[in-house]
Amino acid sequence: MNNNIQTSEQGLKPDIVISVDNLTKRFGSFTAVDNISFDVKKGEIFGFLGANGAGKTTAMRMLSGLSYATSGKGIVAGFDINTQSEQIKKTIGYMSQKFALYDDLKVWENIRLFAGIYGVPDKEITLRTDALLKQLGFEKERDTLVQSLPLGWKQKLAFSVAIFHEPTIVFLDEPTGGVDPAARRNFWEMIYQASDRGITVFVTTHYMDEAEYCNRVSIMVDGKIEALDSPKNLKIQFNAKNMDEVFHKLARKSTRKAD
Repeated sequence: MNNNIQTSEQGLKPDIVISVDNLTKRFGSFTAVDNISFDVKKGEIFGFLGANGAGKTTAMRMLSGLSYATSGKGIVAGFDINTQSEQIKKTIGYMSQKFALYDDLKVWENIRLFAGIYGVPDKEITLRTDALLKQLGFEKERDTLVQSLPLGWKQKLAFSVAIFHEPTIVFLDEPTGGVDPAARRNFWEMIYQASDRGITVFVTTHYMDEAEYCNRVSIMVDGKIEALDSPKNLKIQFNAKNMDEVFHKLARKSTRKAD
């Protein structure tokens, strides 16, 4: 499998929505992300893994337009990460485990707030909000403060809000942290549904069973991508029974301290 960037004289191939070429991020003398290159296809569920301190969060921040690269190139949804970051922010969705919703706002208020931030036309917001509440089975929770929802429900709502505007790509930064196994399975069903609609899902996770659900998986060690392929091929390559074994075989190479 060719994991390098796929380009043509006219630019990116139509099915490539993320293209990264020798992307590097330094903080003084410390190289957090070290010349990484890969591409991601439309509708792909792409797992971006690495131990704490490996550089994956720094890389995700660059790809989502939140941080500038020191060198190298990155194209996300057709926009340059260093010169067109504002356009990228309007085209993608983003969900973090640490911050995704406002706890002191009601369910419907969170949906409306983020719909406005993502540029959904005002005339569409009310109808689409009602449709989303029905889809999630949250009609009775419309006026409930988000802080009162169970964690699994919060994550379902946060993901739905992140793709409310039908983005080209949604970035998920450890979205299921602390969620029970049943809720995690339900959450991944939503990911599959988004992928089926053509939304590319770029996800980080510490749960290696979730890595098995991805189309392809990248594993970073000390700022570099040490492996990139489908879970099936990675298990063959590293003679491993599961992705947890693959991850730990690679993580042993790390010389960095966790952040």
